[in-house]
Amino acid sequence: MTETFRAFVAIDLPDSVRSSLAGAQQKLKSYGFRIKWVRPQSIHLTLKFLGNIDVAQSDAVVGAMNQAAKGFAALALAPSGMGVFPNARRPRVVWVGIGGQLDRLKNLQRALEAQLADVGFPRESRPFKGHLTLGRVKGKIAAHRLQTALDDLGNFEAGSFEVNQIILFKSQLQSSGAVYSRVQQVTLE
Repeated sequence: MTETFRAFVAIDLPDSVRSSLAGAQQKLKSYGFRIKWVRPQSIHLTLKFLGNIDVAQSDAVVGAMNQAAKGFAALALAPSGMGVFPNARRPRVVWVGIGGQLDRLKNLQRALEAQLADVGFPRESRPFKGHLTLGRVKGKIAAHRLQTALDDLGNFEAGSFEVNQIILFKSQLQSSGAVYSRVQQVTLE
């Protein structure tokens, strides 16, 4: 039987950013919304979700990551702002946006997407929108209450940080939520 695992390629966050995100979650929790919050230590910036992959595919994925990273020096990102997908009338995901060197981030993500397509992973049909998921909505939320909360935290900023690697993560679903572990990391050159 083939051994598989749920996988994604992402950028990890420094503890200082995680702490700021946890503070934003606490403020949002005070509104009493029915949201399943992502544990702060699990928040990351996903570049590509791969789904279930064979363990044997890991080498091809890491090879694609290495090819994508060529020519990309470290870049600076800064979590800022807050919003929901798809919209405030039907929120499903509460997120913090990403600022900083966005053109370079998008170019890195496109290079990764292209390299992974070359080794058999389908391209994402939706355009990349870098974000940090804070929580997933589990019930109805009155749009005006949600908008009040978002306005309250709309100027949220978590400070700039340097990205110098991309990471292949393994995701294990558990009753308490997903647990992520690093499989391999690739340094930006």
